[in-house]
Amino acid sequence: MHSPTRMTVLCVEDEDQQLKLRKLLFESEGFNVLTAQTGRQALELFQSHAVDAVVLDYWMAGMNGMAVATELKRLRPTVPIVVLSGWASLPGETIGLVDAWFQKAQIQPAELVSTVSRLARQES
Repeated sequence: MHSPTRMTVLCVEDEDQQLKLRKLLFESEGFNVLTAQTGRQALELFQSHAVDAVVLDYWMAGMNGMAVATELKRLRPTVPIVVLSGWASLPGETIGLVDAWFQKAQIQPAELVSTVSRLARQES
């Protein structure tokens, strides 16, 4: 009997500690986890790996989350993107690019994992 294929989530976060915590969270829930600290790294990983969902920081140096999300959707429009932000709301540019948005200070880990799991299952 085969176990179901583990879903792969790409976590993109420029803050090292946040990225490590997010990786541990998703691994503890059975995900394969790819990590990137820049938008460029994220795009390289996204193009070279099968990714079921992306958890993306909004504010990053060099290439912000919406620039990354725009390119990810161009490459694979059906892969869900969840954006985390310190802001209370995101600008209108996010409409149509992201599948869910959460304020970092408000999101509970279990809610983040369940949202990513649900969106990834809908995509596959």
